[in-house]
Amino acid sequence: MTPEDATRKMQFLFQLRQKGVTDSRVLKAMEAVDRGAFVQGHFAGRAYDDMPLPIASGQTISQPSVVGLMTQALNVQPRDTVLEIGTGSGYQAAILGELARRVYTIDRFRTLTREAEARFAALGLTNITVLTGDGSFGLPDQGPFDRILVTAAAEDPPGPLLQQLKPGGIMVLPVGQSDAVQSLIKVTRRADGGGFDYAEIMPVRFVPLLDGLPRE
Repeated sequence: MTPEDATRKMQFLFQLRQKGVTDSRVLKAMEAVDRGAFVQGHFAGRAYDDMPLPIASGQTISQPSVVGLMTQALNVQPRDTVLEIGTGSGYQAAILGELARRVYTIDRFRTLTREAEARFAALGLTNITVLTGDGSFGLPDQGPFDRILVTAAAEDPPGPLLQQLKPGGIMVLPVGQSDAVQSLIKVTRRADGGGFDYAEIMPVRFVPLLDGLPRE
């Protein structure tokens, strides 16, 4: 690592802490996963800025502080199996892969899932399974899950995803009826499996969670 790389990494971690990402395991995972590997083209120079950036298929890679805060709220444990809805660039899944035993990630866009799969292979991340499909239905064949993370906004937490959450499990997702008004919420399934507790984390802005598969 060059001195410039070391300085850039220190600044990156410092801005994460400033925004409230304080969990040492999350910071270690975000230090280990180079965001630069997930940002291409003329936005590559902005990879370490705390801002969302455009990627293929009209989607975005979330700003690092939001990724960190969502991951922190998810409270992933080393033996957990995690489901992510919305693979995008694969950056969030790579961080989850540093923290969990197994990650399944789904995206509607085959272009994105292929690119993410290639990145994971290049980075040697072997505990992430990438699938192309309609994430609003989850992945019932592999559930239930200890943790579920959704990176697109729905009006309400999708019923199939709630049902695929283990008792005591946590889901973090943005909810809102428009692009302008969305809240990041944490849903915890009660230990008896009988109900859910909801907590609001912060205002956010994500692309909408859409049904079906696009024509590519």
